[in-house]
Parts: sequence; C-alpha cells; structure tokens
Amino acid sequence: MRFIIRKTVYLQKTGIPMYIHEHKEWPSFSWNKYLVGEKLNKVHKAVGYLMGRLSTIGFNDKMSAVVESISHDIIASSEIEGVELNNEQVRSSVARKLGVQLQNLTESSRYIDGVVEMALDATVNFNTPLTHERLFGWHNCLFPTGWSGSAKIDVARYRSGEMKVISGMFGREKVHYTAPAPEKVGEEMNRFLDWFNSDTHKDYIKSAIAHLWFVCIHPFDDGNGRIGRAIADMALSQAENSKMRFFSISHQINKDKRQYYDILEKTQKGDCDITEWIIWYLDCLLRSVEQSDETLSKVLNKAIFWQNHAQTVLSERQREVLNLYLDGYPGKLTAKNWAKHAKVSPDTAVRDIKDLVEKDILVPRQGRVRDVSYGIRCSDSTLFIPMSESL
Repeated sequence: MRFIIRKTVYLQKTGIPMYIHEHKEWPSFSWNKYLVGEKLNKVHKAVGYLMGRLSTIGFNDKMSAVVESISHDIIASSEIEGVELNNEQVRSSVARKLGVQLQNLTESSRYIDGVVEMALDATVNFNTPLTHERLFGWHNCLFPTGWSGSAKIDVARYRSGEMKVISGMFGREKVHYTAPAPEKVGEEMNRFLDWFNSDTHKDYIKSAIAHLWFVCIHPFDDGNGRIGRAIADMALSQAENSKMRFFSISHQINKDKRQYYDILEKTQKGDCDITEWIIWYLDCLLRSVEQSDETLSKVLNKAIFWQNHAQTVLSERQREVLNLYLDGYPGKLTAKNWAKHAKVSPDTAVRDIKDLVEKDILVPRQGRVRDVSYGIRCSDSTLFIPMSESL
C-alpha cells in the first residue's frame, strides 16, 4: 500500500506557503495508524534482535558499545550542522564521564566536554522532566562563548527575533521555512514541554514527533537541530526505559542528510497530518539499528575473544596490544606495528607474535616475508582482520 505525497498548502491568492504552525489544527498532529503501525512493528523486531545479541555479553562490554554509539551520535549530530568534532576527544570524553576504561584515551577540550554532557544528560537522565532551564543549559553547552561562528547570539534563552531557514547566495536567497514569531515562542515551548513531560505513551513515534515539533518552533538563535536530536534521543531512551544507547539515529540522518532536509521542509510546508515524516523517521531509525551491527560486532568479537582465552597465559604487553586492535585501531597487525605500539625491539615483537601464533591466537595471512599481517582468532568461526586506514 502506498500513500499520496501531500502538496504544499498555500495561502489563498498570495502564493505564499502556509506553514504547519499556521494551521488551526496545530499542534494536534495526526497520522495513518495502519502505515505507521506496520513500520513500527519492523523497528520493534529489529531492536529486539539487537538486544538479543547484546544479551550474550557482559556489562563492561555493553558499556563499551554504549561509548561507541553515543560518540557516533554526538559527532554525526554536529556534522549535520557543519560542525566537525575530534573523534578521539569525543570518544575519550564519553568514556571518562561513563566511567568506562578504554585504551588510548586522549584529553578533550572544554567545549567537547560540554557537548558530551548535553548528550549524556538527555539519555542517562531520560526520566528527569524536560524544562526550560534544562534546555537553556544544553544551549549554553553548545555556545559557551556566546558566539556562533562570527555572529553574536542569544545564549541560554529563547530567541528575540524572527527566524527563517534560508539557503542560497545574497540576493538569491530561498526561504525554506519561517518559524513562529518570537513573541509566541514562550507559549509554544510551554505547550511542547507540557506534552513531552506528561505523555504516557512512550514509544518511537514520540521521538519522531518531539524532533519535528521542536524544530518547527525553532526556539533558539542557533543549535535547534542538535538540541532537537538530543530531545529525540531522550524520547528513544524513554521508549526503551534504558540509559544505554546502542544505535545512533543522528549517524544515519547524517548519511541521509539531503533526504532529511527535504522531508523536513515538505512536512513544515504541509498540514498537521505528519504520516510521511513519521514513516521516514522510523525508516531512518530502522537503518540505524541495522547499521549498529558493525560497531556491535567489534564489541562482540572482543568479548568472545577474551571469554575463549580467559585461561590462556599471556603477557601484559600482549594483552595491551591485542586490546588495541580489538578496539578497532586502524592499521594492519604486523611485527613492525607491534614493535611500534608496544615500544619494543623488532626481535621482541617477532617473539611475541610467534608465541601467539603457536597458541592459535594470531593467524598469519599472505604477504611479503618481512611484512606478514595477522588476523586475530576470536572463535573457531570468527577471524578478526585489523585493516589499514586506507582500506
């Protein structure tokens, strides 16, 4: 079954688009329950399969998966808005704040620590009511200096001016959306927060509605997309009643960024039937759950490896280097790289590797005699192959 794409609704005679918040139904959203229900069932099935896989590993390994997922989410949510964050600093900041021990943690900047605090507050404290003050704190984390690029903005308070989403060069601008007038923002946010905090129907649909509703209000001078996605993550945690996030919808949205902006604009220029938006959002959520297998597989491989080799006699140096590669360090596992990471001589590295080969932990792969690379045997059926950054 297919549904018809709604055309943009225009004000009579003027040709000016009528935005979603200008309809008398706003914000009483509606949707096709049959179509949404079908998609929702697929999401529940995919999440159930993911949780089933996670049930085979211990708490510490689950927390490692959480660090990877939240880190990807923070980095991707910023990239959507054209803000690049240092991957290792984000990952290290998340790990430290969650108390997770990982290899090769780096120092993180105060700005990244602030962005991480916002993301963790949304997911870890998902049952704490969402308030104006809490949102102001999040906004301050994103703009601690009071500047967005070269522009001075209102920080930790709602905007005092009109807000239009515009693209194009000066003189050829295209208006994609005009948000509610600034004098209406306070009232709009009161209504949004009352709904978010009182809604007892906590499922993935709430996440889709919360994200759309917030960005339609566009209450801040800047940062609305990132805060909107943090609110959506908070609703996802509520739906699962869990502080642990194992998949990143922002990571998937970033992959589908053009479609994201297209469907958002189409919905904002439509009426309050948001079937298309919810279907798209749940599809994106479904893909993010399926894509999480890559990160999860890395965590599972490491957990299975150490379960199988719990009684194997290994030196502390061997354990450290093996963990480095099992955590996903980019680079082939060779004697030369082993010596570099372990800070030992090439001869010592060769002896370490030879010992692991004899214990059937490392498996030599084809290559030049002096530059043979190795795979790590996690189980009888799984061989993990560390790869170079270029591959």
